[in-house]
Amino acid sequence: MARLAFLGTPEIAVPSLEALVDAGHEIVLVVSRPDARRGRGKALTPSPVKQAALLRGLRVTDDLDEVAHCGAELGVVVAYGRIIPTALLDQVPMVNIHFSLLPRWRGAAPLERAILAGDEETGVCLMAVAPALDTGGIFAVERTRVGDRTLSELQSDLARRGASLLVRSLAGGVAGLGQPVDQVGEVTYAEKVGPLEHQLSMDASADIALRTIRLGRAYTTLGTKRIRILEARRSPEQSHQPAGTLDGVTLWLSDGAIELLAVQPESRSPMPAQDWRRGLGAGPVSLGSVEPAGSPGT
Repeated sequence: MARLAFLGTPEIAVPSLEALVDAGHEIVLVVSRPDARRGRGKALTPSPVKQAALLRGLRVTDDLDEVAHCGAELGVVVAYGRIIPTALLDQVPMVNIHFSLLPRWRGAAPLERAILAGDEETGVCLMAVAPALDTGGIFAVERTRVGDRTLSELQSDLARRGASLLVRSLAGGVAGLGQPVDQVGEVTYAEKVGPLEHQLSMDASADIALRTIRLGRAYTTLGTKRIRILEARRSPEQSHQPAGTLDGVTLWLSDGAIELLAVQPESRSPMPAQDWRRGLGAGPVSLGSVEPAGSPGT
């Protein structure tokens, strides 16, 4: 067993923290981002990792400098959200669970970029933390198919796989990690997905539209109203109408059509697309625009 410091913030990091505790490792310190204002009341709310740590009776801080003096043999980083200073890495070695098949998709949004790029495969890497972003050697890898899964589904799967990979890799203590191997392959970077990238462009392909919808924040517009597209699938419709035409719940794009299954109209609750469509009356309507809002030329 090992004496560990755990650095993490969002929900995807919680399974790793809980798995390490359940496996018998001593978590001497948990470091998470400061409490943030969330919700309508804007009350200060602790991160998911902080909440899980407090429930387990673990010591929690938002001061990264405390890691150097907590007595940990190793730091475990899972979606912490900050770059670890080189000076701290010189004092406490660290490993990181990264949700991609490095060196593909180094950076902040690896699963989002894997979905948008149409990657057939993704996975989780246990890597050494290095001063440069996601460049450290690899201790262990687990792979999985992307398929048609949503971002939420992939996150849940890889959170579980990452937790299991950590426990297996540390079963022999820190010394049992062995030596990492260098990353091999083409390097790509996963920048955060900007708000405009969630807007469906009607001159995009059906594949691109469906990938965007799988991220969970896709939207288009009907006149001045925003419509979130929660769920859709490829339509078997063989005829073709102008891009942006919504006939029934079939939406035409540049190379075919998709069928809307669930939507959330502005200021309303999620609902089946058929129910929303009936409220619009009969006949085709036009959604969105050929160029996303805010793009050059608008």
